[in-house]
Amino acid sequence: MKFSQATDYALHAMMHLMSQAPDKPVGVQALADKLGVSQTYLSKMLSKLVKAGLIGSVSGANGGYRLKAHYERISFLDVIHAIEGTASIFECGLNHGEDCMIQKVVMTAERQMEQYLSDKKLADVARQLTL
Repeated sequence: MKFSQATDYALHAMMHLMSQAPDKPVGVQALADKLGVSQTYLSKMLSKLVKAGLIGSVSGANGGYRLKAHYERISFLDVIHAIEGTASIFECGLNHGEDCMIQKVVMTAERQMEQYLSDKKLADVARQLTL
């Protein structure tokens, strides 16, 4: 299983935003420079995070992106779903439906992984980085 590079960028961008003052927007260029990624590509990821309600955007000369008030509750899974969507990672190609034992095993593993990623809050990890 592999998440796209977009998810990697989004998770790192969120961590950087969490290291900044919550009321001070971070410009996309500054964020792209900090992460060493393309501003254009990062803008697309940030737009998805805004659309998902995970961050806010501020327009104007001193604009940029900042955390929303509920940032303490944002999980790794929230960011992954914002970027990758919510489609299952496995689908039985033989159309066995619920009777497919292979699909049952993989779907159980996926539910366990999603539960773990849902339990892992970005703010908790960000606090560990600053210690």
